[in-house]
Amino acid sequence: MRGELPGGHTKNLFLRNKKGGMWLVTCLEDRAIDLKDLGERLDAGRLSFGRPERLMQYLGVIPGAVTPFAVINDRQDAVQMVLDSALMEYDPLNFHPLDNARTTALSPRDLLRFLESVGHYPQVISLD
Repeated sequence: MRGELPGGHTKNLFLRNKKGGMWLVTCLEDRAIDLKDLGERLDAGRLSFGRPERLMQYLGVIPGAVTPFAVINDRQDAVQMVLDSALMEYDPLNFHPLDNARTTALSPRDLLRFLESVGHYPQVISLD
């Protein structure tokens, strides 16, 4: 469906823990994520996927349209941004622009600049 778009293709996971903490994890699309290990690494405890209602409340998007751009809607600074360090090896990176019917591309540097400009300084970790 995406044709011949160059660059790194991504997936985005909206996660929460039992205490109500929330994370948006952006990684390469083919990355297998062990939620138990990730929860330990983030000092978050047990992680699970956030419900669609919570996703809409905090990030203003529906399942399937999750993107790091959605943190612009997180006015309460409730969602912590996590980036897979492997993303930084691709230029451009491809994301949904708050709508899963489209794709937009930008450099890793510009992604970081955007996240910082909206006050969501990402934690960049290796998900290997």
